[in-house]
Amino acid sequence: MTDPKTIAFYDKSAAQYDSCLNSGAASTALSDFLALLPNGADVLDLGCGPARASVQMRALGFRPDPVDASKGMVDLANKTHDIGARRLSFAELDMVGAYDGVWANFSLLHAPRADLPRHFAAVATALRDGGVFHVAMKTGAGEKRDRIERLYSFVTVEELQSLLQDAGFAVIAIREGEDVGMAGTNDPFVTMRARKIG
Repeated sequence: MTDPKTIAFYDKSAAQYDSCLNSGAASTALSDFLALLPNGADVLDLGCGPARASVQMRALGFRPDPVDASKGMVDLANKTHDIGARRLSFAELDMVGAYDGVWANFSLLHAPRADLPRHFAAVATALRDGGVFHVAMKTGAGEKRDRIERLYSFVTVEELQSLLQDAGFAVIAIREGEDVGMAGTNDPFVTMRARKIG
């Protein structure tokens, strides 16, 4: 995430955002993702928000690295969970072969569409060969801000598959659905799991 208005929203609304999430029980998507990783795997929680996913990973014996561009989110995550979250934007992702998995659950959708190919390539570089990438995006076309000024980039299912393939991934699972977020709209989304080829 690099958009100043979006980061500013999360800085001031971190606690409100956290309270809108579910009870914290492990989601099916997270469970399915973790099932593909080796025991004790290193996992980048990219755009971690309040780091609930990282807390669940840690409890299961994984080694999460929660990062977010919002200082408000990082501070909340560390105050609540002592999880070692740190500030890092998508543009600053420069790790090489550091992780077995990358969890980007409704985070990369805040990046400008034009930047998505390089962010996906950076994720691939950060993963070890055979590493697993989970990504969730809202489906549609173009870019726009929601009523609370967050920037969204929308993709079709086919576009997301192409982004993954162009970055060196093989798509292994696709799920579509709808959900209501903080802006109050019921929006369609797609989640994909992909494995780094190599």
